Amino acid sequence: MALARTRAVALTGVHGQVVDVEVDLAQGLPRTTIVGLPDTSLNEARERVRAAMANSGQAWPDTRVTINLSPASLHKHGSAFDVAVAVGLLAATEVVPAEQVASLVCIGELGLDGAVRAVRGVLPCVLAARSAGFRRVVVPAGNAAEAGLVPDVRVLPFGTLRELVEVLTGVAAEPVTAVPSDVALPPGEEDLSDVLGQQEGRWALEVAAAGGHHLLLHGPPGAGKTLLAERLPTILPPLEPDEALEVTAVHSVAGTLPPGHPLLTRAPFQAPHHSASAAALVGGGSGTARPGAVSLAHRGVLFLDEAPEFASEALEALRGPLETGTVVLARSRATVRLPARFQLVLAANPCPCGQAYGSGASCRCTPLQVRRYFGRLSGPLLDRVDLQVGVRDVPQAVLLDGSRGESSAEVAQRVQAARERSAARLSGTPWRLNAEVPGSYLRDHLPLDEQSRQVLHRAGGRLSARGLDRVLRVAWTVADLAGRDRPRPADVLSALTLRLGQLRGAA
Repeated sequence: MALARTRAVALTGVHGQVVDVEVDLAQGLPRTTIVGLPDTSLNEARERVRAAMANSGQAWPDTRVTINLSPASLHKHGSAFDVAVAVGLLAATEVVPAEQVASLVCIGELGLDGAVRAVRGVLPCVLAARSAGFRRVVVPAGNAAEAGLVPDVRVLPFGTLRELVEVLTGVAAEPVTAVPSDVALPPGEEDLSDVLGQQEGRWALEVAAAGGHHLLLHGPPGAGKTLLAERLPTILPPLEPDEALEVTAVHSVAGTLPPGHPLLTRAPFQAPHHSASAAALVGGGSGTARPGAVSLAHRGVLFLDEAPEFASEALEALRGPLETGTVVLARSRATVRLPARFQLVLAANPCPCGQAYGSGASCRCTPLQVRRYFGRLSGPLLDRVDLQVGVRDVPQAVLLDGSRGESSAEVAQRVQAARERSAARLSGTPWRLNAEVPGSYLRDHLPLDEQSRQVLHRAGGRLSARGLDRVLRVAWTVADLAGRDRPRPADVLSALTLRLGQLRGAA
């Protein structure tokens, strides 16, 4: 009988692999079989494609149909193979030219009425198609702007299967797609000028933004910890073009791209509830592994409010991504790697009841209760947090005064200048931010002067080896913000102060 081939893309995490969709028509009783490790939703494509073809004026072949997805050892999942299966069948029945679709990559889900519906993960699919050498990709019309972000690829968006058949048979011309402009999300209403007082907190936020450091804010409820954390993205620089594609690809797979904004150009912000599980934080789930909050916060900020209320298992799952910038999810079928290079911001109250322990009669927490409360934040996790800052209540006089502090735009200028200094200093290395530089490189290639080392010696045994490295990184960030070529003793002392702001009861 007939054999035809077209292409689709299988996603594993945020990485795609081009798959050959082979359709063979043979003599025998009418029967359709899909082979090549399809999941349930892909097996159900037989019924969706059958109805879509019938409602688009095309006949299903009345013969034995075998659909092979190659490589057969790769697990395939999802409904994005529907269009490729339909095109392969149309080529096998000689409705469309087989040679024309052999080099065509098809992505999209079919409705029973023949509509081509949008799917998740189109951006990484088109990137994978380009990497494999394919230059024509069929996508749903709803994903056209997202797919158009990939250069050197001819994107063919369609709303219905009937329109696709008309183009492939030469009845209609190929649709013209405009390259989407870099449409940025409108600026949010949050601004650092909303934070009244809190000079220590604002300074810690600026240092964290300039060097990419992790931050812990602890203090009584209502002091402004959440307010500060939510303003961190407003002083971070816009994403670089390659970073924007990375972030957009993750959100495309997760299905969280904002409508009308195909390219994410601002640092993302994720704030999961304290009831979130470990799988919700680092990703996972039954069957297909999905990105978690740490991946959705890639190149941005992950904020854990009421951090001691999170399950210990969930908090400890953050230790690996904090060190490597990657989440590795091992499954029986495959191992999925997801990007997760984020800034962690933790917020904690001083005690379980929320009032300052030992400051007055309003707090009745015992020392044991306080110790247990902060014991949920393990030492290894806190050791990975560069800045640990206490946030105090703002006096009413400051709140009623009405005077506002610096805006996010003003602080962002200093942050950008500091990042440019660190990037220039680290040119020729794999790192750009001070928080990414290994301590061994700082000690060997960027040593402190004798006076600055004496400041560290006076800290005694209060720092672990990892803690010492992080103090060095913060000292360089403080120097960058001040416009100095290397840290002075005052910069090292400032870094120590930011690092050793330990929680009461956490030791």
